[in-house]
Amino acid sequence: MKTISSTLMHRVLPPERSADGPHPLLILLHGRGADEEDLLGLAPAFDERFFLVSVRAPFPYEYGGFTWFDIATSAVPDPVRFRESCDRLHQFVLDARAGYPVDPRRVFLFGFSMGCVMSFAISLSAPDLVRGVSANSGLVPEGTHLTLRWQELQSVEFFVTHGTFDPVLPISFARRSQELLRASNAKFTYREYPAGHELTEEGLRATAEWLKGLIERKP
Repeated sequence: MKTISSTLMHRVLPPERSADGPHPLLILLHGRGADEEDLLGLAPAFDERFFLVSVRAPFPYEYGGFTWFDIATSAVPDPVRFRESCDRLHQFVLDARAGYPVDPRRVFLFGFSMGCVMSFAISLSAPDLVRGVSANSGLVPEGTHLTLRWQELQSVEFFVTHGTFDPVLPISFARRSQELLRASNAKFTYREYPAGHELTEEGLRATAEWLKGLIERKP
């Protein structure tokens, strides 16, 4: 399949089991130091009807791979790269919705670590773009240029997972995300696992079942 020309490099995996379309779209967003190949190994875990797109962060990382932004403090991205990444990812989602044979009402984000931060950034600032977000081992980017639309999330659902022993982004960040989502009008599921900064098999299975339920439900 031809890859669309867009703001970010990416890999595409068309559905293994589906009609001609439009397909539900799942966009994979990796963490710091990885690339668009990193999360593609998870593809067998997801429903075969998904049109999968794995995106590469825009900035080379000095220790290898790519990054979405630098870190100003433990919880706040540096403003320059973060703004550019948000702008480019926002446009990428628009391009993917229009350029691939996908259903714009069934667009989902799966983010890990920094990719989780980007998933929150897009869904909370532009909730009309996505139907659901799998947010793994990350945090909500507070105190940035974004306007987070907490009371306009009625059409978006979130599945948040985090390891209780995470040494990179402590569990307190996930619990803050839970607190913020609880005060919003979004539907969300929150799960903690006895793990570090990683995707667990149990969490991935639960996420896959949650995603399957969403694509089978009418938007």
